[in-house]
Amino acid sequence: MPQPHRPQPRPSTDADPEAATTDATAAEPAGPAPPGAASARALDGILVADFSRVLAGPLAAATLADLGADVIKVERPGTGDDTRAWGPPFADDGTAAYFDAANRSKRGLALDLGDPDDAAAARELARRADVLIENFRPGSLARYGLDHTATRAANPGLVHCTITGFGSGAGAELPGYDFVVQAVGGLMSITGEPGGPPLKAGVALVDVLTAKDAATGILAALHHRARTGQGQLVEVNLLSSLLGSLVNQASGHLATGRDPGPMGNRHPSIAPYETLACRDGAPLAVAVGNDRQFRALAQALGAPELADDARFARNQDRVQNRTDLIKALEIRLAADTPQAWTGRLAAASVPCGPVNNLSQALELAGRLGLDPVTPVGAGRIPQVASPLRLSATPVTQPSAPPRLDEHGTPLRTWLSGPADQPLPTRV
Repeated sequence: MPQPHRPQPRPSTDADPEAATTDATAAEPAGPAPPGAASARALDGILVADFSRVLAGPLAAATLADLGADVIKVERPGTGDDTRAWGPPFADDGTAAYFDAANRSKRGLALDLGDPDDAAAARELARRADVLIENFRPGSLARYGLDHTATRAANPGLVHCTITGFGSGAGAELPGYDFVVQAVGGLMSITGEPGGPPLKAGVALVDVLTAKDAATGILAALHHRARTGQGQLVEVNLLSSLLGSLVNQASGHLATGRDPGPMGNRHPSIAPYETLACRDGAPLAVAVGNDRQFRALAQALGAPELADDARFARNQDRVQNRTDLIKALEIRLAADTPQAWTGRLAAASVPCGPVNNLSQALELAGRLGLDPVTPVGAGRIPQVASPLRLSATPVTQPSAPPRLDEHGTPLRTWLSGPADQPLPTRV
């Protein structure tokens, strides 16, 4: 039987002798890069088979693509990933912008797992891959020979990542959607105004957090494989990722036995750490994290005596006397706009800022030199840039998300050929 495809990383053109490699033995130190030479990527030579759908899995795979992995997105023929239809808004080709948000820099392959030939191609892809990501219900891939038991037998070096809503035990049959998990996982109970209805976050936050957990687990498993040659199963689920992200709220509950409730924009343990009303009631976000910052705030507001007031001198005092504190601060903030106060308070090293809309947030990032948006081709929706900045192995310039089965013909030819044949070059 031919061995699984193991593409070798391109030779490093960076001077760093610690450059990453997918082999258990470190690569020889490379000399200085010639002018204009492309830098190596951290995951050069890693092939990812992305069988996942919707957001958590696709976003994890897109992160690996940012790091240089070659990602093949497998979708059902005809309709593809559900999120292709989750609009408006839609791109010019009719694909929803939602799909584009999590599928950059991938090759597109449509396979019907119910078709014997397509299922065989899927198994061959799993046999050649370094990483497989899927979010099928536990046990449902066994009928196609794509469950972890089967993929490990065919490819012992495979890192197989499975993403579920509620784990592979008693919750295995429960469908996992971000909104439901925000509800049952407690996030909505602490989001919103006191006395108001529970609210979800403004983005599919649980899916995003789970994607980051999945990427972390996959990278750890690849590091383990580099040392041992052995792959492993990586399991993440939406509920556990959410609970692990509740941090101080969960810790406070475990410490006291009390359930926290919604506090609007206020913080349960820090004050002032919330939105404060300025001129005409316009909000300013202020995040005073220590007593020194509060003294600076009081001085910038022209009320240094507030920092010496026994009610406000220490953080715990300010939390206990929050109502009086906010009233004293807002009386002074009403004299000007959030934008004007941002300049003054920032100059005094007080963390603060106006409540921006998304356009303003992107404009701010651009003004700060963070290059938040990157083009991916004429007629395609630009992408929000990867937040990662790596000095020796920079992230890739993203390419447009694939159209359904865009690379299907060359990929099917490749999967039917010799296992040591390199992936076809992307056009």
